[in-house]
Amino acid sequence: MSASTALSLEEVRSHLASMVGDEHANLRGDGIHAAPANILQIAEVLRFAHKNDLSVAPAGGGTKAGWGNRVPARIRLSTKRLTSLIEHSWQDMTCTVEAGSTWATMQAELARHSQMVALDPLWPDRATVGGIAAVNDSGALRLKYGGLRDLILGMTLVLADGTIARTGGKVVKNVAGYDLHKLMTGSFGTLGVIAEVNFRLHPMEEHAGTWSATASDVAQFESPLRALLDSQIAPSCVQVRVKREKCAVDIRIAAVPHCLDEQADRLEKVFESFHLAVSTEEVWQARQELFDRDYAVILKVSLLPAEICSILSELQQQAVSDRLDIHAVAQANGLVTVAFGAATDEVIASVEYLRTRARNSGGSVVALQMPDELRGRLDVWNCDFNALPLMREIKRRFDTKQILNPGRFVGNI
Repeated sequence: MSASTALSLEEVRSHLASMVGDEHANLRGDGIHAAPANILQIAEVLRFAHKNDLSVAPAGGGTKAGWGNRVPARIRLSTKRLTSLIEHSWQDMTCTVEAGSTWATMQAELARHSQMVALDPLWPDRATVGGIAAVNDSGALRLKYGGLRDLILGMTLVLADGTIARTGGKVVKNVAGYDLHKLMTGSFGTLGVIAEVNFRLHPMEEHAGTWSATASDVAQFESPLRALLDSQIAPSCVQVRVKREKCAVDIRIAAVPHCLDEQADRLEKVFESFHLAVSTEEVWQARQELFDRDYAVILKVSLLPAEICSILSELQQQAVSDRLDIHAVAQANGLVTVAFGAATDEVIASVEYLRTRARNSGGSVVALQMPDELRGRLDVWNCDFNALPLMREIKRRFDTKQILNPGRFVGNI
């Protein structure tokens, strides 16, 4: 009999209550929800779980709990009590924040000094810093400022056996050791629990304008998009929105007010064969709206930037010929979110086709959202690359008993 079966749920709850407080350890269904107040309590919970072979699922705001494979964990470890902005060195343009802070709360604190973490994740009012880092979420600002791995300077982690580890530092120019925090970013909580994150900051974009161009076929945008990205214009964000019979390109440029008119003139020359109009900031909610609406299947597609228009054009034509409800929002760096309105055999065929196209150029297609009836027919990760043995070995080294989010990540890691 294993240690985990030797303890009843009530016994597990009682042990966790002695660590985090009785009101913060609750029995829910077939698991225990525990909310530690600090790093030491997280370490204590993980040491207990490691000793008794109890699976643990770290949790933040729960906005992306459905991403990846399903995990029936015995302990759900919540970071909801770790919400402080620990340090804001505004002169050095860095900050340290606890993992349970919502993204919007952190940004509001940084805005007091007109600074920001230059990232626009989904649901910033509910998503937490730790959760965003764990799934490596990012939005259209990635074009100018890079992704999370470019913005995170360091982390404080709690490993599966309860060891507290610190990686990186609190300064931008840091070359001390291996960037373990880059490994943790996007690991879906399978290698450790993120407790604190150190960010590099950028000045807020206080003055910006957004322009949009429309067309009937997204392939028409291939040439002007290439010209835009090769020009001296430095947009903060560029995205392509595609529906079945229409599409649009959105461009956001930040500059001092008297320069915005000049930037608009340059854009007019790039998109001279299209009607370019001033747009609202609401267009940058397009990716989030795909998740907020009732779409059955939502994919994250990684492509070469040069392939965005051609592949989206093929999807657009397929939507018309097969009468599929397909919407897509593509960032100019090659990350595309594709949403299907139904879970049909035609949709499965489209997903498999996309995976073949992406794989041929080193890309990938991950199913972020799909109904339960498709989970047996459509692999979430579709992992068949050579790095999988190395990833499994990393998991084994960091989590010898496989207790952290077991099976959630690529290859059931």
